[in-house]
Amino acid sequence: MKLGIVITQADPETVFNALRLASYSLQQGDQVRIFLSGRGVEIDEIADAKFDVKKLAREVLDAGGEFLACGACLKLRESEGSEICPLSTLKDLYEVIRDSDKVITV
Repeated sequence: MKLGIVITQADPETVFNALRLASYSLQQGDQVRIFLSGRGVEIDEIADAKFDVKKLAREVLDAGGEFLACGACLKLRESEGSEICPLSTLKDLYEVIRDSDKVITV
């Protein structure tokens, strides 16, 4: 299965759970593409003792998951992005939606 996940917020527990699903899906042999939009592009700044978002995001990336991030959202935050939050476009979001068998948003 090709799973698309759109993350639009920076709540630690919500983002952590979305990444848990991504990790599990990758373990099942699925393809996972994650598009960060709105507050979702703040993923690198999430620091929470209970929900280690940065560590889990790295695990998802290392397992073959792909992260994309809204360029306009990054620019609004005066950010150039990062490895987990790479500058992407609306076209990339469109392709995630078009090419995925299932898409979820959080």
